[in-house]
Amino acid sequence: MAGGNSNYWEDLRKQARQLENELDLKLVSFSKLCTSYSSSRDGRRGDSSSDTTPLLPNSTQDRMFETMSVEIEQLLAKLTGVNDKMAEYTSTPGVTSLNAALMHTLQRHRDILQDYTHEFHKTKSNFMAIREREDLLGSVRKDIETYKSGSGVNNRRTELFLKEHEHLRNSDRLIDDTISIAMATKENMTSQRGLLKSIQSRVNTLANRFPAINNLIQRINLRKRRDSLILGGVIGICTILLLLYAFH
Repeated sequence: MAGGNSNYWEDLRKQARQLENELDLKLVSFSKLCTSYSSSRDGRRGDSSSDTTPLLPNSTQDRMFETMSVEIEQLLAKLTGVNDKMAEYTSTPGVTSLNAALMHTLQRHRDILQDYTHEFHKTKSNFMAIREREDLLGSVRKDIETYKSGSGVNNRRTELFLKEHEHLRNSDRLIDDTISIAMATKENMTSQRGLLKSIQSRVNTLANRFPAINNLIQRINLRKRRDSLILGGVIGICTILLLLYAFH
């Protein structure tokens, strides 16, 4: 039974090493494909009149990219399955005495799987970013060429597009500045409100401690109210007199 378990573990290790070797070769080819894709785009953009052409058209490279991505994802899935089987084997009661060594081996294979997965996603993301950037630049170059050599309608349309783009950028900057000013004003008002509350609290404390001050404050408020009423009455009378004089 122990020999059968040992053979099963060795078979799993062989499968894992074989998948890791295949993944290593695939990832190297995948990285070269992405590099050649970027180089071919850069060379064609740098000298459009050059006789040098890429080894593979970009459409062919795109198809190869999709095919290799699927193949690598399948290999990663298979390697993940083998690692899961190895993890199940380490928890088998009959292999407890060798558990430390098995766990060490399993962890090494897991680290390799994690590194390959990370490298694959990183290379794939870089390729997608390059392709999107090149597609965008190609569209912009096409618009510029149309603007330079095309009809007046296309020139006018491109000019309006550029003006609208600049207007949007200016609007974004203006919105950012407005938001910054609003945030600063909010913070300033919050600080002033806290300061006024502190002053009011101190005034109330003094008024409660010294009744004479409280009475004085009340008299001042009454006098201010009386002065306001008198001033309002005078203004009202003057306004009425002016209206009577104007319509007389």
